[in-house]
Amino acid sequence: MATIKDVAKHAGVSTSTVSHVLNQTRFVSEDISSRVRAAVEELNYAPSALARSLKVNHTRTFGMLVTTSTNPFFGEVVKGVERRCYEQGYNLILCNTEGDIDRMRSNLDMLLQKRVDGLLLMCSEVETSAFDLFARHQPVPTVVMDWGPIDFPSDKIQDNSHHGGYLATKHLIEKGHTQIGCLTGPLDKLPAQQRLSGFVQAMEESGLTINKDWIASGNFECEGGEKAFNAIYKNGKLPTALFVCNDMMAMGVINTAHKQGISVPDDLSIVGYDDIKLAKYITPSLTTIHQPKHRLGQQAVDTLLEKINKQSDSNKVIQLEPTLMERDSVKSLTP
Repeated sequence: MATIKDVAKHAGVSTSTVSHVLNQTRFVSEDISSRVRAAVEELNYAPSALARSLKVNHTRTFGMLVTTSTNPFFGEVVKGVERRCYEQGYNLILCNTEGDIDRMRSNLDMLLQKRVDGLLLMCSEVETSAFDLFARHQPVPTVVMDWGPIDFPSDKIQDNSHHGGYLATKHLIEKGHTQIGCLTGPLDKLPAQQRLSGFVQAMEESGLTINKDWIASGNFECEGGEKAFNAIYKNGKLPTALFVCNDMMAMGVINTAHKQGISVPDDLSIVGYDDIKLAKYITPSLTTIHQPKHRLGQQAVDTLLEKINKQSDSNKVIQLEPTLMERDSVKSLTP
């Protein structure tokens, strides 16, 4: 494999001249530049990204830790991250933690050994880990995205889950529903807590009774929706509507209800959360709370770049606002 010294020798110039031609860091005459470019092409020379990163002390690479999940929500956010990295001339190393704290530690060590310029965290298991694992590696710029720990000292980009839960429940109330249940995610996770609190606020504001028999939790996956629905189904009479705290669980509910002969929305109205791409293609198409997933990914990259470029010193929290996407899974009970 040709080196920069080989190119310099072939072109009859110094290595610094080759560097200036390739990086356009100083004026070099067209005659010499042409000789250098011809030598590069003839020798099939490729500059070493590693050598350059050691010289300039940055790699133009970000590392991202994300919980492996069947939930397309994560993939849609990662797509936004990848797109923004490409637009800004950065590479992305994506590591799946699979919910395993040991694997997360191993991935983190690998990313730091590769001298990434910044870290993106979207792995909820960090909440139960030792935060000093990250703190002792500072000052690597770090952005926590949505499902990460709320009290970790870093920039944070979050969905306003409380407001999203409130919007979902308020929509059902405005459609004439008074008997409303809530199927939450795991209540040790902040998004699940906040979506439930939004549900409670909307119910209390409207003077509606919260029936504990109509509240159950799942794991934010399809089977979690199935399990939570079966839990309230065994309690007897069902509500007329459910706020299900993410779309994957909502799809599990629709499937399980269908097996029990319960029609959505004729017998049971459902509002989901996330607005994953599949939500509008299931039957019935799902009324849900839209999270700006691509924007979440793009904003995370931009926030890291601000930190790297010293445009921001203090840690900040950026909150993205959810909106309601009305489709076919809610029946109106108003005259």
